[in-house]
Amino acid sequence: MHRTDESLSEQEPAAIHEPRLWRDKGWTARVIKNEDGDGWAVEMIRDGSAEPALVGPWTMGRNKVDPKPLDATAHQTLVKTATEVIRRHEQQLHAQLNKQTSFDTESGAVTVKLVVTPDEFEPFGTLTAVDPFGDVIATVKVSPDFRLTRDSAARWAADGYGKVR
Repeated sequence: MHRTDESLSEQEPAAIHEPRLWRDKGWTARVIKNEDGDGWAVEMIRDGSAEPALVGPWTMGRNKVDPKPLDATAHQTLVKTATEVIRRHEQQLHAQLNKQTSFDTESGAVTVKLVVTPDEFEPFGTLTAVDPFGDVIATVKVSPDFRLTRDSAARWAADGYGKVR
């Protein structure tokens, strides 16, 4: 079977199991000299990422000079920790970019959602009002720093769901 350069680039990088460099299962652990000058650190980089997802202190070896070598167990623990860090970061970002509140009207509770689109050049927010049955009442574009509160949502409704200033 003949492989093309394209098919090689799509494959997972080859596993490496060295005392200071361990690449496996989509992650690379690399033991580095601590930037503060004392001891060692380990960085975890997910395949395809330019920046480490996790950098933390690393244990000294028995001679108290060199770092403890990486092994499969340590790598697996570091993968779990780095994955959790990424998951928390994604949850925090989602919470920053997606807000919601509701208020009561004569026809039932209205839910107002704010979704911020973090475009590099022109970020914006989208404000959407939804009736108790899930039907969209109105949608408007707002500034990305729009502060959604129950009061601001109710004012928007009282103003007829028009453009928000």
